[in-house]
Amino acid sequence: MSDGVYQHFRKEEHPFIDMVNDWLEQVDNQYAPVTTDFLNPREAYILRTLVGQRDDILCAFYGGFEDAERTCSIMYPEYYVPEETDYDITLLEVIYPVKFGKLSHGKILGTLMSSGIKRELIGDIITDGSRWQVFVKSPIADYLITQTRKIGSFGVRLEPKELEEVLLPINDWQLETVTLSSFRIDNLISTVYNVSRQRSKEMIESGNVKINWVETYRPDAVVSYLDIISVRKFGRIQIDETLGKSKKNKHRLAIKVFRK
Repeated sequence: MSDGVYQHFRKEEHPFIDMVNDWLEQVDNQYAPVTTDFLNPREAYILRTLVGQRDDILCAFYGGFEDAERTCSIMYPEYYVPEETDYDITLLEVIYPVKFGKLSHGKILGTLMSSGIKRELIGDIITDGSRWQVFVKSPIADYLITQTRKIGSFGVRLEPKELEEVLLPINDWQLETVTLSSFRIDNLISTVYNVSRQRSKEMIESGNVKINWVETYRPDAVVSYLDIISVRKFGRIQIDETLGKSKKNKHRLAIKVFRK
């Protein structure tokens, strides 16, 4: 891989680029497919970009259901035909006393990760408004079923389901268009959530903002295509598309926004 590839991505993304390169070398050396854990949309974009520079290796993505946000990838030689079972994904439903209260994405994720599970082994957590389901890598499914007995104040159990039994999830994202003077994260948060630039800066420096599930403390951090920005108590933003410049030479972006 050419060193010039790095210049197109953020410095903190370089270790992931190296990991993708290692996977591609493995496909080359073994002439066999390599399956990843769950990737966030930005990581999937980087992987797709790097594989696109190869003529001898292809890639496919699947997260357990159509339109999954977090997906696993299979990188494979041209002779190979990926199957859904190759992604090694298990669907678990959270069984809990619905009439006594509500669960949340954050509580479910926090409980699963408190079992010592890495984030990349957990896919989307979805709900239809009352029921909740979570996609995980199959090797950890039995462990989670055994370990997960409580979420918040609720007694729960995790029940395996066939992937065909996936819920029709609620989509809370709204499509919006914004105009920004720069791609700085404090500028984006200030514009989308209509707060002052100073308040946006304070939220970031206080550890209340994440880019692709990693905390950032830099108000001058630059956001990129398919990044997901999580802002505690406000919601999430995803950079969906760049739409060019306005007449005043500002950046126009199509974004997805989830507002709490």
